[in-house]
Amino acid sequence: MGKKVIIVGGVAGGASSAARLRRLDEDAEIIIFEKGNYISFANCGLPYYIGGTIQERSNLLVSTPEDMNGKLNIDVRINSQVTKIDTDKKEVTIQSNEKGQYTESYDFLILSPGAKPIMPRIEGIDNKKVLTLRNMEDTDKIKDYVTKNKLETAVVIGGGYIGVEMAENLNDLGIDVTLVEAAPHILAPFDADMITIAEKELQDNNISLELGNGLKSFSDNESRLKVALNDGKTIDADIAILAIGVTPDTGFLKDTALEFGTKGHIIVNDHMETNIKDVYAVGDAVEVVDFINKQKSAIPLAGPANKQGRIAADNICGIKSTYKETQGSAIIKVCDLTCASTGNNVRTLERLNIPNEVLYVLPQSHASYYPGATPITLKLIFNHEGKILGAQAIGYEGVDKRIDVIATVIRLGGTVTDLTELELCYAPPYSSAKDPINMAGYYAEDILKGLSDAVLPKDIDSRDKNNIVLLDVRTDLERETGTIEDSTHISLQELRKRYNELDKNKEYWTYCQVGQRGYYAERLLKQRGLKVKNLSGGLKQYIAYKYVPSKKKMMIHPINFQGNRIRV
Repeated sequence: MGKKVIIVGGVAGGASSAARLRRLDEDAEIIIFEKGNYISFANCGLPYYIGGTIQERSNLLVSTPEDMNGKLNIDVRINSQVTKIDTDKKEVTIQSNEKGQYTESYDFLILSPGAKPIMPRIEGIDNKKVLTLRNMEDTDKIKDYVTKNKLETAVVIGGGYIGVEMAENLNDLGIDVTLVEAAPHILAPFDADMITIAEKELQDNNISLELGNGLKSFSDNESRLKVALNDGKTIDADIAILAIGVTPDTGFLKDTALEFGTKGHIIVNDHMETNIKDVYAVGDAVEVVDFINKQKSAIPLAGPANKQGRIAADNICGIKSTYKETQGSAIIKVCDLTCASTGNNVRTLERLNIPNEVLYVLPQSHASYYPGATPITLKLIFNHEGKILGAQAIGYEGVDKRIDVIATVIRLGGTVTDLTELELCYAPPYSSAKDPINMAGYYAEDILKGLSDAVLPKDIDSRDKNNIVLLDVRTDLERETGTIEDSTHISLQELRKRYNELDKNKEYWTYCQVGQRGYYAERLLKQRGLKVKNLSGGLKQYIAYKYVPSKKKMMIHPINFQGNRIRV
């Protein structure tokens, strides 16, 4: 008889490990215990089912117990919660809706308990109008509540991926939504100078934002829910969705000898083995190593969980597979925008005292002369040796493939020079002859070679105005749409004839709309003996950096940062 493997928890980590085990060992006895009703479902699709983009509930069910049993001969037991593990006896205790309490022995154990929503200890948290979204049961409850009640207003607490997706989908149903985030900005993987673009997109689509303002309490206000915030503001709503993050669902393991990280995650090695022989762990409940900074971290994403499940199965079957750290590549739809990131952001690098350089390029998604081109804002983060540390991109088209390419280069240990050498697909409907990836690489090389000195938007307002002059090199017509205060103007077209007007004792920071002409001016003036830097990303990125969400509901659709025109 083959080995007996028990898997605690399904979805990405547990289900993938079970499927891989069967492909490797036809004789193994494989049992999955899932405390809920569903063994494998599309977590990331849940908000879109609630909002109606995904109309068929059945499309969310990746696999059923019957399917796994019929195709793979895997014994799936739903509504069966593992309550205790005895690693000395190598057995687990199960509380089943059908069988009551019983035990099962194992040869190998894979823990895939996942994570559960954080529920802060605040007044009114148990109110029936306060719901969370983590699984199919939560989804059904929210969908039923939204369908059966005529909802006018909703509050979403938490500006992470789930919170933003829920805010958008409730808004799509015609519900007046307020998104509350205790941090200064939404979507923590993005730096503040990038994510303001997405915040404006939410506001442009009539989703109100309360940033830097945490939750204080919930209470009933006649037929509605009163949501009290830390600054004293209250919001009346028909429903509140709590999405302030997750914590590892490992309480049932507290009496074991397993090692845990500081936040309760299971510690594993690169084979996904715990400190106890024959016990493996995968998914959102495990502590990982960050691929960029090599620090211990927790990054609850579906992709890593699937890989970890496969690796655990390999090692149980004698194939020495290793998990090579987590990079954190992620993407999200924010109304009409796409926001994607990979690697570390500047905030993380600075917290860890890791030196870094930053640049912005704002190219078109494909050849500008071909109809339908839209701008992309791409931020590249790298070190003095040219190693890429991270990247973020926001736009309407072509964002995903640019970040995927950079993520691949990072994973293979590449540098900014590799970005210049990539030979990527080109035809006018899809890209430009010099792809945005190549552009970012060329710009980074210029910085590292000393050909360009980049000034970042955050540096503008704190500059020494007595010694540093902002030089706007745009046209007179462009100046009419707005400019940075206290800047001098000489258009690029006139600069070669008028550069003698500039004081060689001063330092000049050039800028244009998106940075390219500012760079041309920088190179021109440096060769004439002036000290010059260029505002990376130009005026457009400076405006994005300065954006502060309005406290008033938007009644019109204003010009977006990503559009062809800007409003200062």
